[in-house]
Amino acid sequence: MNEEKLLYENSRHALQSDNIIAITNRHLCHRPFMEQLERVCKLHPHAIVLREKDMPEAEYLSLARDVIALCKEYDVQCMLHSFINVAMELEHPYIHLPLPILEAYIKKDMPGDISTGMSKSTDNYQQFFKVIGTSVHSVEDAIKAEQLGATYMTAGHIFATDCKKGLPPRGLDFLKNVCDAVGIPVYAIGGINITLSDNSKASDASSTYDSMQDISVPRLADVMECGAAGGCIMSGMMRV
Repeated sequence: MNEEKLLYENSRHALQSDNIIAITNRHLCHRPFMEQLERVCKLHPHAIVLREKDMPEAEYLSLARDVIALCKEYDVQCMLHSFINVAMELEHPYIHLPLPILEAYIKKDMPGDISTGMSKSTDNYQQFFKVIGTSVHSVEDAIKAEQLGATYMTAGHIFATDCKKGLPPRGLDFLKNVCDAVGIPVYAIGGINITLSDNSKASDASSTYDSMQDISVPRLADVMECGAAGGCIMSGMMRV
C-alpha cells in the first residue's frame, strides 16, 4: 500500500469503509472528469456509481472501460448504471438499475430500442451480475426490489437537496421504515454532503490530498441509526 493511500486508511475521517457510495455527475465537476474520479478513488469510498445515463451508449462504453480500470487501480468497486449491454460487453458484473428497468427486465416486456440498450438476451442476467443495485422511493418499492433480486438499494431523497428542488424530503422515518422492511443493504441518498476542514477547500484545484484528510459526513450517523448501511454522495464527491 502506497504512502498516500495509507494516509487515508488511517485517517479518522477517511471515506474508506462500506458507508459511502459516490455517485457521478460529470456536469458538476470543475476539473476534467477522470481527474475528479481519481480524487474520489483516493478517498476510497465503498463504490462509485457511474451514473452518466444521458450519454449515448457508445460513449458510455468508452468511458466505462476507463473508469473500471481506474477503480481497479484503487480497489474501489465500480457500479455501471442503466447500460446492461455495456456491462455485459465489458464482462463487468456490477450494475445499478432504476427500479422500472430492473422490473421490466425481469418481466421480459421492455422494448428493445430504448436508450439504455436492450438488444442482448438477459435470460441469465442474475447469474451474470454479482451485484445489482436499484433506487427506491417507497417501502413498497423496497419490498419489490428485494423480490426482484436487488442486492442493495438506495432510498431517498432523505434530506432537502438542490437535485430535487421543490420536492419535500421523505425524511428519516421513511428511511427507517425502508430499512425495517428489507434484508439487503440500504444506502440513504439526497442531501448527504461532505464537510472539509478549514484548511481544505473543495473548489481549490491546487488542494493536495494531504491537506484534505479531515473529511466528515455530518448526516451519516443519522442515517445509520435508522438501519442504513451508509449514504450516497453526488455533488460533494464531484467537487472535492
